[in-house]
Amino acid sequence: MATISRFESAYYRIPLAVTLTDAMHGDMPDFELNTVRLQDADGLEGVGYTFTAGHNGAAIAATLTSELPQLVCQQDGELIEALWKKMWWTTHYGGRGGPTVLAISAVDMALWDLKAKRAGMPLWKLLGGFDAKVPCYAGGIDLLLPLDKLLEQTDANLAKGFRAIKMKVGREHLSEDLERVKAMREHLGDSFPLMVDANMRWTADEAIRAARSFQAYDIGWLEEPVMPEDFAGHARVAREGGIPIASGENLRSVWEFKELISCGGASFPEPDVTNCGGVTAFMKIARLAEAYNLPVTSHGAHDITVQLLAACPNRSYLEAHGFGLENFITEPFQMEDGYAVAADRPGHGVDFDWQGLETLRV
Repeated sequence: MATISRFESAYYRIPLAVTLTDAMHGDMPDFELNTVRLQDADGLEGVGYTFTAGHNGAAIAATLTSELPQLVCQQDGELIEALWKKMWWTTHYGGRGGPTVLAISAVDMALWDLKAKRAGMPLWKLLGGFDAKVPCYAGGIDLLLPLDKLLEQTDANLAKGFRAIKMKVGREHLSEDLERVKAMREHLGDSFPLMVDANMRWTADEAIRAARSFQAYDIGWLEEPVMPEDFAGHARVAREGGIPIASGENLRSVWEFKELISCGGASFPEPDVTNCGGVTAFMKIARLAEAYNLPVTSHGAHDITVQLLAACPNRSYLEAHGFGLENFITEPFQMEDGYAVAADRPGHGVDFDWQGLETLRV
């Protein structure tokens, strides 16, 4: 029995070297990191985390301080499904999404890290094991970069070993997006995987028009063309736009993914382990996608998500983009010729530089 004897959480604000911008979130000069450290009676520790684009981290911190410790401490950490259900339904009336599910995600991640360490196994093998090497793309947050800077960023990502690229779209005029997509396609060549991300910018009609315009440039997928709750809109864009759709990073439960997938709204379901309910929910979403014969991709948190996709036979690309968190991870994930490689050490493989983070604690 792995009795949880200690529950510690912390809240940090991580400054970015360059202010990032996308179509809907505006300027992001920093992001917020919420961490969880669980210790069992044998002294082993599991680590979990979640993040925001700069707001609501304090609400997550409050949930991790005042609500979830009493539900987890002195419980058997091996019973992750039972603890997940307890956290979800105890907080359901005032939670069900938003900061609450981000907090649950961090705790669930820590529980799985602890379970894998107790088993002496890397998480990807504990979850079933498929292939340690996962195709990986560089996700640029580059909507307002001048075209020359966009191409410079792309060249830097190619030099790092990435063999697939995603760029932002959703500028004021579609003609601007088309100019940039055309330039990227010409820069990368005909067969290079290129995806675009609209960050919920459009209505379904606007997205269909954009998708049809992008067809000439062999786009791998159009990501989040409309607001996440518009499942019918997603289905229309997928049906009438003529290019695959990726979506799900802003969905907060397995049940929301069921609605998106069953209506035909996503060719590439895209959960984020830090906000969909944690490892427990992520793997259920991946299996749900598999049942529909769909490849699963991911959003953010690439250092841990490589472990999850390495356990999925239907895995597609892992998204990697730099929020500066790699500066506080003792052993960042490794790239080999376009593939991210899941670490083979026990747990999920993410260990923080706690001393370095301390100066950024809120």
